[in-house]
Amino acid sequence: MGVSDRPEQKETPAAGQGGPPGRSHSSLPRGLGALPGSPLHEGRFGRMFRRLPPFVPGEDQIEALARTMVERPPDASGGDNEAIPAGYTYLGQFVDHDLTFDPQSSLDRQNDPDALVSFRSPRFDLDCVYGRGPADQPYLYDRRGPGAFLVGGRGGELDLPRNPRETAIIGDPRNDENVFVSQLHLTMMLFHNKVLERLPEFPQAAPRAGESPFEAAQRTVRHHYQWIVVHDFLRRVVGDRTFGSVLAREPQAPGGEPVEKADLRFFRWRNAPFVPVEFSAAAYRFGHSMVRGGYKINTSVPPLPTFTPEPVNENPLGHFGGFRRLPARWQVEWPRFFDLGGAPGELQPSRRIDTGIVPPLHELPPEVAPGMSSLVRRNLTRGARLGLPSGQAVARAMGFSPLTDDELALPEPGPAPLWYYVLREAGHLHRGRHLGPVGGHIVAEVLLGLLHADPASYPATEPGWRPFLPSENDGDFTMSDLIRFTGFGLTPV
Repeated sequence: MGVSDRPEQKETPAAGQGGPPGRSHSSLPRGLGALPGSPLHEGRFGRMFRRLPPFVPGEDQIEALARTMVERPPDASGGDNEAIPAGYTYLGQFVDHDLTFDPQSSLDRQNDPDALVSFRSPRFDLDCVYGRGPADQPYLYDRRGPGAFLVGGRGGELDLPRNPRETAIIGDPRNDENVFVSQLHLTMMLFHNKVLERLPEFPQAAPRAGESPFEAAQRTVRHHYQWIVVHDFLRRVVGDRTFGSVLAREPQAPGGEPVEKADLRFFRWRNAPFVPVEFSAAAYRFGHSMVRGGYKINTSVPPLPTFTPEPVNENPLGHFGGFRRLPARWQVEWPRFFDLGGAPGELQPSRRIDTGIVPPLHELPPEVAPGMSSLVRRNLTRGARLGLPSGQAVARAMGFSPLTDDELALPEPGPAPLWYYVLREAGHLHRGRHLGPVGGHIVAEVLLGLLHADPASYPATEPGWRPFLPSENDGDFTMSDLIRFTGFGLTPV
């Protein structure tokens, strides 16, 4: 996996029902396509609301709704979400790839009729970065520094390691889909390398019985990353009220350290945790509305669109599409994407979480979205083919008052696709600063439920654990702290 180019079957407009995914973010993860007919209560994917009827809009309805979901004008300042810096858009994409990590080749996926059941449990363990580890995948690691990742680049600028055809040699090829997520993946690799290098400085990170230095560094990295996912990313996107209602800190014993407890009202499983399709195909796709039409990646490169319709090999310096070597002088300046407190560069906000999707996502390049260029139509079509319930039905099942027809502003009054409902709810109730009650509870319960069900996570192994690496606030750790610790992406290019 990852060491050579591999032919991938393209996803056509009809493939949302179960065709094998390609390597891009717009493709179906393994096991998802078979879900509508599954009678099982376990597997990689499942349903939160099994008893709700599906809402299946027709193609004409999908097309009419997609036409209303174009942000006009793109990147106008009134659509900025100053509460969430732009980097969290791509941190959310990285988290999704980690959660739905799929190391199988296309051929394996096509020949695995039991994919729904037989795959690994979803966890926040950075498998998308670590792969299967240095013993099984030594080509991901640097022989000169045991346990450290192999880092690529040229001319003093860092990049993912690549083969001669510019294919990234990484644990999950989807993390090369665009320049921002590839530089984020690189940052995570550098974070591990720095922790491994500085391991003797932190007694809490010292190898435990039977642990190698690599495994001790991996444990430290994973726990700090999990903390970021919960306390930095999740809190921002669901809002303090929803976050506090799903995650509480309670005393473990009289006088003992408080521990985190997740209150899961809607996300339950019978045998093993799974990724609900209401999350993966609807609520968690809120991040698509946070994408800006364009970005300034550093001091040297002028502002560019996120994507253009042309393939990246035809327009390599015209947009931020990936699956290629990082162009010269394109290394990221992270102060433009995360709040690094006075570091050089103008911080760019994300876009508001609402139904306005920037034009570049309506016309993606073929290497990102083969067959159907509109990500909006893809999302709506996928939700229909997976038989997702309507947003109003989910709201009622959760005990929330559904948005009215006037509040939903559909082309025609009636049921709303769940993805559209989640976006409209956030825009109408919270001016797009964070998710509303339906979307927020789905996202919070799934992320926290999966984390607390993971037997190797910090809530499971060390319930009172707190971050100990250097940070701006003791006992906390944010994405900005992680970047400072690596030292990567802080200086002007």
